[in-house]
Amino acid sequence: MIIDCHVHLNHYADESVDALGDSLAKLQATMRRNRVDAALVLTSYKVSPGRPSTRQVVEAVREMKNLHVVGGIDYDSFGPATVEDYDDLLAAGSLKGLKIYPGYQPFYPTDAKLEPMYELAARHRVPVMIHCGDTYSPRGKVKYAHPLHVDEAAVDHPDVNFVVCHLGNPWLPDCMEVVYKNSNVYADISGLVLGDFTDRFEEYMRRQLQDLLIWGVDPSNVLYGTDWPISSMESYLEFMGELKIPMKEREAIMWENTARLFRLPRPAGQGALGALLGRI
Repeated sequence: MIIDCHVHLNHYADESVDALGDSLAKLQATMRRNRVDAALVLTSYKVSPGRPSTRQVVEAVREMKNLHVVGGIDYDSFGPATVEDYDDLLAAGSLKGLKIYPGYQPFYPTDAKLEPMYELAARHRVPVMIHCGDTYSPRGKVKYAHPLHVDEAAVDHPDVNFVVCHLGNPWLPDCMEVVYKNSNVYADISGLVLGDFTDRFEEYMRRQLQDLLIWGVDPSNVLYGTDWPISSMESYLEFMGELKIPMKEREAIMWENTARLFRLPRPAGQGALGALLGRI
């Protein structure tokens, strides 16, 4: 099995272009080509023609059993209307998690304004994914996106599971400590590169991820994800295929952890891990 816990349907080249249908077709084709069994689609913190709303994405993937939706939160507009809307979607099973974007927007994960969101996540038993680390946009303010801020949120909300996105890159040791310390914190490995890994950077990141596991971070708290279309699925699978970890840990990272954390149905797999291991 392979489950990609972090993909988008945004049209980054030109946000004025309504490309939901095209992006969805490209995602499904890329998943088939790489034998990825399921994926979590993360909606944006803002809505534009090139960034479809959560309800638009929910409706677009409704009949696609291999795609699940994580609802993005806009800090600026977040309020009772969003809570009510997402409460309905969560109750219907249309959302499998929530996502906030500190760094892209100037707020910390501990902001009191977010308390109703954490209450929502606890009530529906869904994880909260948090953008951490570098931002795709140079206009982001990365002081808000440091993974250490997730520690305080996790301590204050022990009944909520959190996912540090992108390993908090470039603050990987800090991310490691936060995941190691808090049993309700996970990390995904998505978005470490734009496009494909280069040999030099791939080897550097492979050492970092292996160090994370050696430090004592439980492999069951690490999730496979790519950040497609920003990052290449093909390159990510090659990266994982060369990672020197036991098969049990590989299975956990590649799909089991995501399926358990987001309470996903087991996908009808086609031996994708066997194909992945064949690349080693």
